[in-house]
Formats: sequence, C-alpha cells, structure tokens
Amino acid sequence: MQRLLAVDKRWTEALRLQSAQRGLRTAAAILAHSGDSWFWGAGLALLIWRGDADQRMWALQLLLAIAGLAAFVLAIKFIFRRRRPQGEWGSIYRMTDPHSFPSGHAARAFLIAALAVAWGPSWLVLLIVLWAPLVALARVAMGLHYLSDIVGGALLGLAAAAICLYVLAL
Repeated sequence: MQRLLAVDKRWTEALRLQSAQRGLRTAAAILAHSGDSWFWGAGLALLIWRGDADQRMWALQLLLAIAGLAAFVLAIKFIFRRRRPQGEWGSIYRMTDPHSFPSGHAARAFLIAALAVAWGPSWLVLLIVLWAPLVALARVAMGLHYLSDIVGGALLGLAAAAICLYVLAL
C-alpha cells in the first residue's frame, strides 16, 4: 500500500501547478470552483423556481442526487480521514473539509456529467462531459487533492448516477 501511495504522491506533484504558472493557475482555480456545491445548488434552485415543468423536474432530481452523493462522500471522508496535500490555495476547503478522499468535486462533476448525458439537452452534453474531468484535474493542479482522490470521486459519481438512473427507471 505504501508503494501505491508513493506513486500517487509523485503523480500528484507532477500535475500540481506552480505559482509562476499564473495563467494556468487562474484557469484551474475557475474550473476548481465551478464544481462547488453552493454554485450548483443555487443554479438548480433557481431553475426549480423559474423553469418550466420539465426543467423543474430535471433540476429537482439533479439537486437530490447531488445532495445524496454529498452525504455519502462526507461519510466516506470521515472513514478514511486522509489529509489534503500541503498547500496554500483553497483555505476555505482546508478549513471546512480537511479530508481529501474521495474528492467531492470530482464525484459531483462526474455525477452531473453522467446525468446530463441521460437527461440533459443535447447541446449541453459535450460541454459537461469535457468539463467534469477538467474540474477533477483542477483540484489536483491547485493542490487540494491527490490523483487517487479524484479517481475515487469520479468512480463514486458515476456509480451514483447509475443508481439514480436505475431507481428512476423502476
């Protein structure tokens, strides 16, 4: 296990952006924040409030899926209690959620992407499918997660999407 953790740490460091890479760090910071739960919660709440009947149902289902996944990710984080990588960026995340495995942002992004493929408008699918892995990688690039954190989060998000689709098909 120590050998795997060492490889994970080495690959994570290779993906991490340095302070001198200002343009890339700005882009990565924007991508990293675009997966924030408050952002998606607010947007979906607005759609539930102002959207048509189909949009409201889609937004409500997605909001419930995100909330359920968040609770599950939090429980897993408290089981593993893996500390985030050392770093200075993302102090709000470091204070409110010091645990890194699995990445909630990666889980949420991949859940949203998978459900967008199944439920979303076709114009949105390509954009969201490209966005999800970029959010996950941005979390590593900014020093908030190890590579294995985002892989675990992505797998959880895809599994949660499959469960949602199965339950709603019943």
